[in-house]
Amino acid sequence: MKVVSLIPQLPELPICTVEEMGLRELERLRLILRGGSVIDWRRMHFQSRDEVDHFLRLCQLDVSRLYDDAWARAVLADAVEYLRKTFNYRVAEAVANPAEIHDLFLYASGAKGLPKYRRIACIVLKVMHVIQHIEGRDLLFQLPVSEAELADLVTAKVLSVAQEIQAKGLPVLEFAHSIKTRDSLVTKLIAKKETVAAQVYDRTRFRIITKRHEDILPILYFLTQRLFPFNFVVPGQTENSLLPFKSVLAEHPHFEQYATQLHLDRDYEDREDRTSNQFSGSTFRALNFIVDMPLRMDAYLPPPEKDIRPRKGRVVFCLVEFQIMNEETARLNEEGENAHKLYKRRQKRRVLRRLARGLVVPKRQG
Repeated sequence: MKVVSLIPQLPELPICTVEEMGLRELERLRLILRGGSVIDWRRMHFQSRDEVDHFLRLCQLDVSRLYDDAWARAVLADAVEYLRKTFNYRVAEAVANPAEIHDLFLYASGAKGLPKYRRIACIVLKVMHVIQHIEGRDLLFQLPVSEAELADLVTAKVLSVAQEIQAKGLPVLEFAHSIKTRDSLVTKLIAKKETVAAQVYDRTRFRIITKRHEDILPILYFLTQRLFPFNFVVPGQTENSLLPFKSVLAEHPHFEQYATQLHLDRDYEDREDRTSNQFSGSTFRALNFIVDMPLRMDAYLPPPEKDIRPRKGRVVFCLVEFQIMNEETARLNEEGENAHKLYKRRQKRRVLRRLARGLVVPKRQG
């Protein structure tokens, strides 16, 4: 099959250092560090049309093309109809039918339009966020594409950014990928309380090791600028034993000026009921998070001008796990009880016990 590339091109942006980061960057990083959701946000943080355009391109949409703009407006129309029909919301015409899709994001950020537009534009965007995921899942079920092909597509996308990181000389020592084998999937599913295949989030996994601890935040933010939109991090699936949010504030005092403007108070993470991986060693430290990676599927679809489908979305989502840590932490994570072979041994012991419960006494594992 001849691959037709309609992937939106991203403009070059300077690397954002921690010292240059403000409230916008802090909120986006916090969302990843805690595995949060933009559904809980009160406003967006876009300040210019170019910034919105960059974000849309990360979402795999180039709305300068008529078919991408039409698709974005179809999702907007669905969101407006949902709010009007379900909650009897009065959605202002400027929000329901903006001159440009970009305006919707600027309204939600308070950077454009009347003050009253901000709240409703933010609500509309939240509904659109959900609808685009539903549409992406529906499209994926309709396409003749295997999980192996999806894994290849997402791996190529991520590794292209890894090459960019290397070319820019950024302080990343390792950017490796792996795909779980069938045996590993079976073991993980039995070890989990919920033995449903769809709940394995890390079939495709990338491990990133930075040179120093202080390199992690800039690299993490770089990924949100070049690889995936920050809002596509899967809520509730982050395991963060490496960079607690309060430690970020403590290590970078200039962030304190934004503490009162945060969507969630600074102590919010302390009140969350978080569980760590039960098979990891007690001193294992890492940042693990899952991304719903957007992928354009033009190669599997008719050309836009010949597309007669009633729903003309061209983007699907593929779950990808990222694990980030610095070099020293990676070294310590391979010592003592943290060693990967001991992790696998604890996991297999749990699996054997579950399989044998009520039937036989499992053999003692060495």
